[in-house]
Amino acid sequence: MLRNTVVAALVSCLAAAGWAQSPSAPSAPAKPATAKPAKKAVAKTKPSTTPLAAATGPCTLGVISAIGDRFSVQKFGVTVFENEQSFVPIEDWGLDELVLARVRAATGSDPTVRRIGYPKGAFEPYFNPKSRLLPDPREGLPAIVRSFTANANCERYLVVTRVRGEIPGTRLQVDGIGAYNQGLGSLLRHSHLFAVFAVNILDGRTYEKLDRAFAGVGARLSQSMRLTEDPLNKLDNSQFPDPPASAAGSTALRDRTRELVAARLDQMLPDYLKRE
Repeated sequence: MLRNTVVAALVSCLAAAGWAQSPSAPSAPAKPATAKPAKKAVAKTKPSTTPLAAATGPCTLGVISAIGDRFSVQKFGVTVFENEQSFVPIEDWGLDELVLARVRAATGSDPTVRRIGYPKGAFEPYFNPKSRLLPDPREGLPAIVRSFTANANCERYLVVTRVRGEIPGTRLQVDGIGAYNQGLGSLLRHSHLFAVFAVNILDGRTYEKLDRAFAGVGARLSQSMRLTEDPLNKLDNSQFPDPPASAAGSTALRDRTRELVAARLDQMLPDYLKRE
């Protein structure tokens, strides 16, 4: 049986545009042009909100990743009023594709492992639920995954989503995949990368969560016993994106982030993918 846990580890819609030009008809001798040429019409199409067509062949594990759409840039000051947070689009970094690659590597390139696409915004109710006092089942992972996997027919679904987590030894929270800068003044500040995401396994028939209490214990224990800072998290202050929008074009940040996410997945997935 597949195992799952939660740890403190892209979706894009493509719009097609086209234009058509009708052939010219025979005409009388040309006259001097007196009007401006007409602009070429551009046809716009709305992003699809329907599930993608299911791939052929058996599917033992459908991989659904929802961590690669944005990069969180956070600054922490001495007081809460000095804290800042921005989100930068990074769909072209390929983090969701990276999740699939690491799962396939962990399963020995099993051809029955398949990536499952989903409509843009499908996970918005999960990330930003409207229900407060009583959870709304429609905002939970089972209902959301069920909504776009009707034709996938996978035995199980491995769902990776960003979550919030606390910086060790503080009450400061980081969100998903990103970088933070913390400290006082310019000399005492330090920067770090972070990759905080959750993994859930859902039964492909009932969509029930198949969580295991001890899945990933080895990876968590290894992290807790580390006596020095993880070099994958350490970020030079000069590489911290300022302004935040500069993160999207930073090759160094992209490569470092992909390395961190891959390392976290490689630590966790062997426990998640074991069968009894």
